[in-house]
Formats: sequence, structure tokens, C-alpha cells
Amino acid sequence: MRRRFHFIFLLALWSGWAQASMGMAELPATADDEPVTVFYPSTDAAQPTRRARFTLDVAAQGAPVRGNGRLVVVSHGSGGAPWVHADLARSLVDAGFIVAMPEHKADNYKDDSNPGPDSWSMRPAEVSRAIDAVARDPRFAPLLQLDKVGMYGMSAGGHTALSLAGGRWSPAGFKQHCEANLVDDFQSCVGLIMRLTGGPFDGLKKWAALWVIRHRFDDATPREHTDPRIAAIAAAVPSSADFEMASLAEPRVPLGLITARQDRWLIPRFHSDRVLAACLPRCELIADMPTAGHGSLLSPLPPGLTGLIGDMLNDPSGFDRSGVLPDVNRKTTAFFSTHLLP
Repeated sequence: MRRRFHFIFLLALWSGWAQASMGMAELPATADDEPVTVFYPSTDAAQPTRRARFTLDVAAQGAPVRGNGRLVVVSHGSGGAPWVHADLARSLVDAGFIVAMPEHKADNYKDDSNPGPDSWSMRPAEVSRAIDAVARDPRFAPLLQLDKVGMYGMSAGGHTALSLAGGRWSPAGFKQHCEANLVDDFQSCVGLIMRLTGGPFDGLKKWAALWVIRHRFDDATPREHTDPRIAAIAAAVPSSADFEMASLAEPRVPLGLITARQDRWLIPRFHSDRVLAACLPRCELIADMPTAGHGSLLSPLPPGLTGLIGDMLNDPSGFDRSGVLPDVNRKTTAFFSTHLLP
């Protein structure tokens, strides 16, 4: 694998797109879907560009240049945005990939009104329609072969990734997990609504959480979605406690996992470790980060996070962000290069 990646990287240097800047464009929203942000090799010069709370060094609306001919779709986490995966996108673009990031409806940074199982049911089809949107765009369609697409998802996006890898889950599976593990996996079950503090109201919080979960998530119908164009999948700190693990024992395409040992939002023993136990050796561990938390893969990390969301997403003490993340991004890029390129 390492020799092959080095060979591909040398080809990139010879072809010229490794020296290209990273372009950025937005495909407009439709009646069914939110916008899709596209990062790609560009011949235009990059300039500081403001998006939400981030300043990105990109060629906004820059002219695309052909790279390696492959697309990778990135699925963000709950309440997420394209900008928090810009560093991963840069690593992929430097290797010649075009990267498409759909905003998931009612579960993004502009509208987080409906996260959790309702969003998880819609997300895989949104990924497929994001591929369709790129395929329709006259700037990008001539530059791509869409018979082998990569897909990366983090957190709730990791749930999307596992669904597309052949995993089956149901809202009732989410309910059953939370009934059995509410206290130990509380934030996974309730999100940012509240937290347990050890105080006198914890009992009421647990009762309220279970009441809502039992009334909203009792549908046992398995959720499945496949897209034959997707040929390699990476799931990073995935939400996965509600999956039928037998359905992930033999992923339908190469599947890689990225784990964070200090994750307090999606505690590994309930989520990523269960997936690895089910799918190894038919999947691979792209990277295991012993000192990383749930938000450590967000790069750049949103600034100024406080309160519960800060506790969940800010880097744990001792995590070397500048040393670890570039290496994880390289390994993720190598995973897709190995499985998607000739």
C-alpha cells in the first residue's frame, strides 16, 4: 500500500495538479436538498475567504483542473458544516480528488432542528443525490469518472458511511440501545439538550429522555441504502450503536475506521469498537488516536466552543493536534488512493 501511494504521489507531481490550489464552489440547493460545497484542484490562485467563523485559503469559484478523475463525498456530523473538514479536503485535493460536501437537511450549522434517527434515515440518499449534483455540473462532470466514488463520514456522518457500507439499523435499535445504556452513553442518546450532573434533577432528566426516545423511535423497520457508484468508505468516530452488527461483518466495499479513545460523545465501546469487532479482518483501522476526543477530527476546529458542546468537541488535554491530524489526513487520503485509483 505504501509503495503504491508513493507512486501515485509521484504521478501527481509529474502531472502538475499537486501544485494547484484548492478551489471551492457551491452547487445550489434544490427543492429536496441543501447546497453541496465542492473542493477541487484549481488553476487560480488561492485567497483568504471567509465562511461562517472560518477563513479558508481557497480559490473561490476558481477554474477547475483535472486531477485523478475521482470523487470523494464527505458527510458531516450533526449540526456540522463543510468548513470543519477543509483540512481533510485539502489533503484529498492535493492528491487529485474532487471533494463534495452536502449539507444534510435540518441537521447542519444553519438548521439543526431535526438531528438523530430522523436525519440518519435521509442522509444516505442525500449522499447519492450529491453525487448526482456533481455529475450534472458542467464544470466537474468532464473531469470525473463516477464508477468508483469514495465516501467519508464523521460522527453522524460516520453513521451515514456505515449505512452505505451495507449496514442495517432502525430507530427501534436506537431506542433499545438507549434503554439499556442511557446513563453510560447519555450524550449519544440525547445530544446537546441536557447532561447528567450528579444533581437532584438527574432522575427527571433520565425519565424525560426515555419518554421522548420511546415515543419517537419505535419503528423497527430496517433502514438500508446502497449506491453502486460508491467503492470505498471511511467512517470516523461513527455513531453506530443502533446497527445490526451482523450486517457489517462483511462490508460491501472496502471499509476503514478512524477511532478516538477519549471520545466522550460516542464512547468507543458502544460505537466504533463494536463495529471493529464485527468487521475485522474484512475492514481496516485507518487510524487509532489514543489521546483524541470526539471533535479532534474537526479541522479546523470551530473557535470559542464553551459549555456542553465545548466539553464534547474541544481537544482533550495532551492531544497534539498539529502532530496527529496531518498524519491521519494522509492515511485517509492513502486509503482512498489505494481503493479508488487504478
